[in-house]
Amino acid sequence: MNAGRRGTDFQNRLPSSLRPLDRFRMHDLEAVRLVLRGTSVVDWHRLDFSDESAARALLGNHELDLDDPEDAAFCEHVKGEAIGYLRRHFNLSVPKPVEQADIIELMLMASGKGHRQLCACTILKTITIINHMTGRELLFRLPVSDKDLFHLVEEKVYRVVGAMLSGGFPVTEFIGGRKNLDSTYTKLLSKTEATASALYDKLRFRIVTRTQDDVLPILLYLTEHLFPFNFVVPRESTNSLFHFLSYCQAHPHLSSMIQAFQGKVDESLSPGDNRFSAENYRVIHFVTDVPVRVPEHIMESAPPGCESLGPIVYVLCEFQMLDAETDAANEVGEASHDAYKRRQKDAVFRRLRLGARQPTVGGPSEKSPLSPDAGGLDEDAADD
Repeated sequence: MNAGRRGTDFQNRLPSSLRPLDRFRMHDLEAVRLVLRGTSVVDWHRLDFSDESAARALLGNHELDLDDPEDAAFCEHVKGEAIGYLRRHFNLSVPKPVEQADIIELMLMASGKGHRQLCACTILKTITIINHMTGRELLFRLPVSDKDLFHLVEEKVYRVVGAMLSGGFPVTEFIGGRKNLDSTYTKLLSKTEATASALYDKLRFRIVTRTQDDVLPILLYLTEHLFPFNFVVPRESTNSLFHFLSYCQAHPHLSSMIQAFQGKVDESLSPGDNRFSAENYRVIHFVTDVPVRVPEHIMESAPPGCESLGPIVYVLCEFQMLDAETDAANEVGEASHDAYKRRQKDAVFRRLRLGARQPTVGGPSEKSPLSPDAGGLDEDAADD
């Protein structure tokens, strides 16, 4: 199936409305909680799919279609690799019905009970890792530039968000783009542990919703149509917006599902580790791999040996989400973007001048000719 037709199919299957909070299913709530907490699906012990359509939708969000013979063969290959690994290293006994099941059937088995459920869930976790590594290997081998990759991702994001906006979804602001070089330099200089390979926000997107109650439905929609929830990068999520437990308790429908959550549910927020953010700054921030199907003309130029790696690559993107009221509050005082950039640039300039040394008496003053305030550094209005 060619990439152009897939793009049309993808757009045609976008629903016309959001799933409101009172129609969230168990899987929906677990998925958005994983995004907010920045945890790993490998720590789950079950899925919660009630029918084939929900499971097929998740596979489609991985840009894979079992009705396509090539995609089906790739899924079987990855499943075989997963089962082989589990047998070699853990001597896992896999019942025949589980071994012969396709990916959709495995997801439904992982949503059931008993030994088959445990086996299916174990296999799917391993499939997630192998599939992710396969996509990374394909990306490494392909003769494609970052610029071309970013274009593919932006095209996908704008298609999904554009459909949301034209459909009247409660989104008041959407900003997306590539981090410019000056902002990249500043970020790398401000973090002692940062390297160019560890930057996650070369592509970043920001979505502001009408109200706070619109945030979770919009987030769920994104996990169903833009990036699979299981590709959110663990420990890279910030949630300073929702006290998740009390939020669910305040909604009768959500409250009824709390007892069935996987793992501990608490009230704690998960603030980020960005030392330049003000204490009163509120946001949801996460990093995810966005799956992109490689166009056929690029696959045709791939080196030999790529045939078994499938047609999908993954590109890291940063997302920020918040509601309009919180966004307005963030633009006041020390929480504002200007104040953030000032703190960051001051720290970078001190580091460039002094390194790990402390300022000495009689040393360069903040108003010296080398000071940012004296024009030694150009102003940078770009987002971090």
